[in-house]
Amino acid sequence: MSWVIGHNSGNTISIFRQLLVSSDNIIKIPGAHDALAALLAKKTGFQALYLSGAAFSASLGLPDLGVTTLSELTARTREISRASGLPLLVDIDTGFGSIINVTRTVQEMADAGATAIQMEDQDFPKKCGHLNGKKLVSRQDMVQKIIAARKASKDIVIVARTDAKASEGINAAIDRAKAYVDAGADIVFPEALQSEEEFRAFAEATDFPLLANMTEFGQTPYYSAQQFQDWGYKIVIFPVTSLRIAAKAIERVYSLIQTAGTQREMLGDMQTRQELYDLISYFEYEELDLSIAKTVLPGH
Repeated sequence: MSWVIGHNSGNTISIFRQLLVSSDNIIKIPGAHDALAALLAKKTGFQALYLSGAAFSASLGLPDLGVTTLSELTARTREISRASGLPLLVDIDTGFGSIINVTRTVQEMADAGATAIQMEDQDFPKKCGHLNGKKLVSRQDMVQKIIAARKASKDIVIVARTDAKASEGINAAIDRAKAYVDAGADIVFPEALQSEEEFRAFAEATDFPLLANMTEFGQTPYYSAQQFQDWGYKIVIFPVTSLRIAAKAIERVYSLIQTAGTQREMLGDMQTRQELYDLISYFEYEELDLSIAKTVLPGH
């Protein structure tokens, strides 16, 4: 049911924290770059969602270089959160500014319905975690940002991402992770690990929840959720998968229309009108206003 007509998601922070404690299996969290993708993820049975900064910026036609604004991210967060009612982890990049700015960012995210925020220890301008040339802030600067985020909200789940492995090595990344948890982070996200040995080493050296990133076309080999679970990880995200598959499908159908002048060959790959209307509760909306003629779909 839609949030407009009685949808009540409850306290997603409590739900997510309970999931972290009670779930024996790794929590698989797909990226949902917009509200429609979020509804599809919910329909498929996922228990939480991830809003990737890379997917979000790409959906605006922008590169993942920290050029989106807080107001833009807040609006998308609200759209996804209220449409799905599921716990939502939002990538806030470097926090949209200084330590003081982080507090405003956390408040905006909480007001928009975010369950958790993910903040990274890159310096601005930031880059995708699987690219070269990343610059880091000092460990102390990141610690201060996490402290500020926790002061801004005692409830929101804080995921601290460290990109330190690429430039400082895995031991330094582990040391940073421990400092971040001591500062108030709930979960650590070691970015761009490149082997089973590195994933295992990180988990064996720590005693707090870890998040693995199973992105496509990056530095991490394609491991399964079960493998990450076996290595000691609590969460695995698939951050940009929904956007990439949707973009490629759109490109294919545009090419077909351009060359063949018809989309007919790809009808079998499309969501039907009935499926879309069921997903977005179309008929429930009609029932709110009896002056609207009840829709009868072609073929029904």
